[in-house]
Amino acid sequence: MGVITPPKPVKLIAGLLIARHEEILGNLLRRLSEEFGPIEKTSDGYIFDKSDYYKKEMGTPLYRIFISFANLVPPETLPEIKQSTNAIESEFPNDHGGRMANVDPGHLTLQNLVLATTKNYTHRIYLREGIFGDLTLIFQEGAYRPLPWTYPDYRDETARAFFLEVRNIYREQLKGIHP
Repeated sequence: MGVITPPKPVKLIAGLLIARHEEILGNLLRRLSEEFGPIEKTSDGYIFDKSDYYKKEMGTPLYRIFISFANLVPPETLPEIKQSTNAIESEFPNDHGGRMANVDPGHLTLQNLVLATTKNYTHRIYLREGIFGDLTLIFQEGAYRPLPWTYPDYRDETARAFFLEVRNIYREQLKGIHP
């Protein structure tokens, strides 16, 4: 029989899609750090052209950036975090009733990266309060690996290299709290 042990804290990350990023990026990062603590690492940004899904609501061009936060969080807080990021998104409306920012929070562990979403699908697990967990990347053979359903921008080698760097930081943090 397995022994039940409490889970280790996880590394909070977020994928940001931003319209008119020059205008709002600083304010969005400030709001996120007010809510979740200091932003520890920021990826290089790039023009997001992997999907047209957000085009109607947010316009183009869209700017993609990934961030990680310094503070570790309990894994069970992902639904509340997603609700908070949805509220933050609403603080950045565009002129057409949509939003200028999309914030997809998730958590990174030594084993995987899980995103929070409000949309159910075959591979997503219901967490609570209308939030599902999307297993997006798994760690195998020294790297984060995509799965058949992984979004194209998370499949990207540059994104996976960013998450590997974040994983290395996270591993060192765990050594400090779980010697």
